[in-house]
Amino acid sequence: MEHSSEHVYALAFGAHPDDVELACGATLLKIMQEGNRVAVCDLTKGELGTLGSVETRNKEAEKACAVMGYAHRVRLDLGDGKLWYNDENLHSVISIIRRFRPQVVFANPPDERHPDHIKASKLIADAVYYAGLKQLITHDDTRTAQKPHRPSHLFHYLQFKHIDPDIIIDISDTFERSRAGILAFGSQFYREGSEPETLINRKEFLTGLEARARYLGEQIGTMYGEGLLTTKIPAIRNFSALFE
Repeated sequence: MEHSSEHVYALAFGAHPDDVELACGATLLKIMQEGNRVAVCDLTKGELGTLGSVETRNKEAEKACAVMGYAHRVRLDLGDGKLWYNDENLHSVISIIRRFRPQVVFANPPDERHPDHIKASKLIADAVYYAGLKQLITHDDTRTAQKPHRPSHLFHYLQFKHIDPDIIIDISDTFERSRAGILAFGSQFYREGSEPETLINRKEFLTGLEARARYLGEQIGTMYGEGLLTTKIPAIRNFSALFE
């Protein structure tokens, strides 16, 4: 079997820096806790964000990577506020999938408040499929043709809109640690006297994030949970493992 130091079990995409940490960071920690490698790809630099410069957000993304323990974090420049569905952007995402060759991909949800999240969701979902086509050629940074690879599973995490999840992950043992990854993006959250006010730098935002995790956890009888949308029915190989 082909192996590379860059290959990972799970690859999480976000339209902007901090999307992944806010929505599925505790799940990623759980995956790593189970002995698997994780990579993250930010599709844009977040240059249209109200708070924080591109340089600041780059440093925060690097800090989050270190705090969370990802094997890799890469940042593309597909255009904050743009993220157009075109061949160039699609091939960029396909190239990342073929580089890391994950079994599992996480993406923004298809129905969301932010238009970039919707566009990213479509771009990633299609790239997951097209990455497996032999006749579609992409190249790595050395201009070497990449081998096709189609991940086995695609999940959409939840963001601003309330969507009933298809599955809920018990994150009771990783929720507190995931907060460090979120707080690495300090420019985006509440600080005394910070202006202007945005959706996520309100004083109540992080409390609300915890409340949702508690609500989802309550649905499965645990302290905290993160919800995911599935794109295909998962096969159950070990029935009794469902009821540990």
